[in-house]
Amino acid sequence: MRRSLHLRRWQKDALDRFEQRTQRDFLAVATPGAGKTTFALTAGLRDLARHPHRRLVVVTPTQHLKHQWAEAAAAFGLQLEPSWASSEPFPSDMHGVAVTYQQVAANPATLRGPADDAFVVLDEIHHAGAEHAWGDGIAFAFESAARRLSLSGTPFRSDQNPIPFVTYGPTDEAPWAEEDEAVADHVYGYADALRDGGVVRPVFFPRLGGQMEWTAPDGTEMSATFDDHLDRTASSQRLRTALSPDGEWLPTVLDQAHTELLRLRQQQPDAGGLAITIDVEHAHAVAALLRRHHGVQPVVVTSDDPEASERIAGFAGSRDPWIVAVRMVSEGVDLPRLRVGVYATTTVTELFFRQAVGRLVRWQGAHRRQKAFMFLPDDARLRAHAAQLAEARTHSLKRREDDGDQPSVELDQLPANGDDQLSLFQAISATPLDGEPVSVFDDAHHEDLIVDDPAALTMEIELVAPPPIAGAGELAGTLTVPRTQRKRELRQENTDRVRMLTHLTGLTPEVVNARLNQEVGLTSINEASLSQLQRRRQLADRWIDRA
Repeated sequence: MRRSLHLRRWQKDALDRFEQRTQRDFLAVATPGAGKTTFALTAGLRDLARHPHRRLVVVTPTQHLKHQWAEAAAAFGLQLEPSWASSEPFPSDMHGVAVTYQQVAANPATLRGPADDAFVVLDEIHHAGAEHAWGDGIAFAFESAARRLSLSGTPFRSDQNPIPFVTYGPTDEAPWAEEDEAVADHVYGYADALRDGGVVRPVFFPRLGGQMEWTAPDGTEMSATFDDHLDRTASSQRLRTALSPDGEWLPTVLDQAHTELLRLRQQQPDAGGLAITIDVEHAHAVAALLRRHHGVQPVVVTSDDPEASERIAGFAGSRDPWIVAVRMVSEGVDLPRLRVGVYATTTVTELFFRQAVGRLVRWQGAHRRQKAFMFLPDDARLRAHAAQLAEARTHSLKRREDDGDQPSVELDQLPANGDDQLSLFQAISATPLDGEPVSVFDDAHHEDLIVDDPAALTMEIELVAPPPIAGAGELAGTLTVPRTQRKRELRQENTDRVRMLTHLTGLTPEVVNARLNQEVGLTSINEASLSQLQRRRQLADRWIDRA
């Protein structure tokens, strides 16, 4: 069975380069929203079609992304198990698994055998340098993999922990690379995507200054604006003071962001806003501000919430105005309806900043104008990060305009004078200075990006069907049903039948489960393949008929 797929030009170029490469390792760096997942799954599908014995392993930074990858793979006919645990046998009825870097680091030996001669996708590979154990884990687990495709949304350096399977500069092929800078085999940046049109949105960065007052841990009383030069420690304290939910700087920024979101929702009713916060307590405090000041019930997503993935998925399919998160939505999560962001976290690294902005850039639908806005504290570090993206945005706009009039490369500062700045008195209270509320934007000042027909930027390629795998059962020939979802349904159906048999026979659930498992050759239902679950259910149905 053959079918076709439309790839963006960069995806086709990267795929050609990947398939022509004889080395096992390939690093693709592409701006968030460009379609790295589609590129990687296309490469994986074509590779598995040529090598049917191979398995596919996808490694992600978070639990939520495992499920997102599995759902995306199902659309290609590739069945990935995102719930696999190292204590279980490698699933024989799936094309492969989706795991986290943490899972690999915890027990790399369990993947070393199944990954022998496998196709491995290392999503957001820069995470493997965050902890030394993560890098060691993937190096051991995937040493013998046939192909290793590494992906990242932003260029990165090795820092203290060089990442396996990545080449660092300068090299003969990349003499321009800085020391210890990752050298990618294919790069598709934010400016490239803006120039192509229909790939990413232009993001604007309204920023708000203020005067903060706080007491340092040593008891020193401090007072500073964002324009004052402070050392690293004092700068962090100043930013944390501004972001205090008990002051008035943060509520004012949320007011501005919500006003902008309401304006955007007049044209796009499902447009959403994202507030990225410091920690779990701060996330709930920001959500409380949005409820109290604007009467909205935001979705709150935190790492300690076992239902975080379900909440993100629910928000993606809803018209809820706001989602508040700590780090759960900072990278990789596909929420294209996000148009407004509030950067309310003390994490100021360039890498995290770019990841956060990446949640707003994904193009959606056929609208020709899709500006997005990330509201920032006027912190010098964030100002520098935003300036780089603003410059890329401006240069891309320049190439598309005929009259030569360009928006300034300066950041999109909210119109303000001395009376518009806000004063914070310590980290637990704040009083705004006299003055009118800060206005949002002079829309005429910002040029819209008007894109060409996105269809002109796609190229058609032919895909073959994925190779058949054992235990296909009733899903044989079905390309787009996630097998892991069907297995969950079958486990529940088996559980329901065990409950009924317990009632009908008077036997304990342990005895009923043991008999059914013995009939199909299982030690645990969690290890069952799709066909084994189907046979187990049929046996239970016949037993019920006889009872």
